[in-house]
Amino acid sequence: MRFRVPILLAALSLLGVMSARSQTPAPAPYGGQQTREIKALSAEDIQALLKGEGMGLAKAAELNRYPGPSHVLQLAAELTLSDSQRGDVQRVFDRMKARALPLGERIVALERELDRAFAERSVDAPALERRVAEIARLQGELRTVHLRAHLETLPLLNEHQAHRYAQLRGYNGGSSAAPAGGQGQPHGMKH
Repeated sequence: MRFRVPILLAALSLLGVMSARSQTPAPAPYGGQQTREIKALSAEDIQALLKGEGMGLAKAAELNRYPGPSHVLQLAAELTLSDSQRGDVQRVFDRMKARALPLGERIVALERELDRAFAERSVDAPALERRVAEIARLQGELRTVHLRAHLETLPLLNEHQAHRYAQLRGYNGGSSAAPAGGQGQPHGMKH
């Protein structure tokens, strides 16, 4: 009998904890996001789009050793870029930025319209399909702009600089395969 009381108390205590947990509401995965200006975009997303930033859109290039112009310019001293290389990379960056800015502005505007249509309960299926298709098209175009900049940047670096870039960016543990272009070196890469 003496052993049953502690066991009974432990069981009742466990039931109390389990009961309290079952009454606690599950965490809302989007909790707090309902107050965003544009529900589908964080404030950081909006700013990045309006500034023409990459937002990870070029990871397929970056993580396969196609350097991005922005990062190459940031690492110019460590990469020992020549004045000519720095100018060439700057031109790639400027073209990328000039193309990315209007695309980002348009994406933000369309996301704002889509959000407003839902908020006002004025969305219908055909309008929804048109808006989402246009946003997706622009997102694809924006991604292409950023990926193309990586594609244009690689040939501006020599093999040592491209390797050093990967080291500086922390990609030593990844694939060591050289990008397409032939004998272990990208087509058009300067020596």
